[in-house]
Amino acid sequence: MAAIHLTDKNFKKEVLECDVPILVDFFAPWCGPCQMMEPIVKGVSEEVTGAKVGALNVDENPDTAAEYDVMSLPTLKIFKSGKVVKEFMGIQTKDRLKDELMSV
Repeated sequence: MAAIHLTDKNFKKEVLECDVPILVDFFAPWCGPCQMMEPIVKGVSEEVTGAKVGALNVDENPDTAAEYDVMSLPTLKIFKSGKVVKEFMGIQTKDRLKDELMSV
């Protein structure tokens, strides 16, 4: 499954009301490390089952980024039952993200 395109408008429905854990990649198109994370996040989205993966462009969706205190990029957060249960900053490996997502 491809990563879900998240926005300020659909964040509540797609993330907070999601019935399975979801990994959210907070990124910006100008961010070099974010560009490096993009294929890793895509790989996670294609390989996990029982969970979802989404990506939110912080430049286009500043309200959600501010609400979740995204101060550096890339920031990745795992949500479960509408709450942040794990957070990561900077480049992460696909295996680490998959393991963390499947362990919640």
